[in-house]
Amino acid sequence: MPGRVVPLISQEVYHVFNRGIDRQPTFTTRRELTRAADTLKFYRFNNPHVRLSQFLRFDNERQEMALRIISNKGQLVNIYAYCLMPNHFHFLLQQLVDGGISKLLSNFQNSYTRYFNTRHRRDGALFLDQFKAVRIETDEQLIHVNRYIHLNPYTSYVVKTLKDLEEYEWSSLSEYNKESKDFVKLDPILKFFRNVEKYRKFVFDQADYQRTLKSIEHLTFE
Repeated sequence: MPGRVVPLISQEVYHVFNRGIDRQPTFTTRRELTRAADTLKFYRFNNPHVRLSQFLRFDNERQEMALRIISNKGQLVNIYAYCLMPNHFHFLLQQLVDGGISKLLSNFQNSYTRYFNTRHRRDGALFLDQFKAVRIETDEQLIHVNRYIHLNPYTSYVVKTLKDLEEYEWSSLSEYNKESKDFVKLDPILKFFRNVEKYRKFVFDQADYQRTLKSIEHLTFE
């Protein structure tokens, strides 16, 4: 992955996204989506001493031991939101260490590409060489990009209804709705809302409008 012309700044938050080469599908089955989510979760840590493919072959006891070792090394990023789509992904990330976002994206894309290529008997890159990153400059931008990411399956007609969106497993929206922390840091977003219901209203009240929204086209792949 080529280096960035403008380096990303530690402690700042970025909307990070990338897509498959020639817009080809990147996540084609439930199993692949699960693997991608596991890959993001695993490689948010700084310098895991094993590859994800090795880690997943461990028994439960050995996995717990490995996670204790890995987590003690700290994280590259805080994940504020994510969404996996059929041919692209969106992450909302706070960089914690210098080069953290680039390292996460390199590990995520390389690990998942190896997995995908093995399954599909293909060679070569799966994603574009350089991911895009938009710096979040205000609190208003932060919560609106969080909403944009969570509405993406609905906006793109991957799901047809808001009920389907709530049941979409491949984004962090369900963690926000249930205040159930897995690997997403919720507080930086939820602190702006009186309760989870207010957050849900903020997201869903703009769902239909976002399907035709033009003012954030710079966040898309067009």
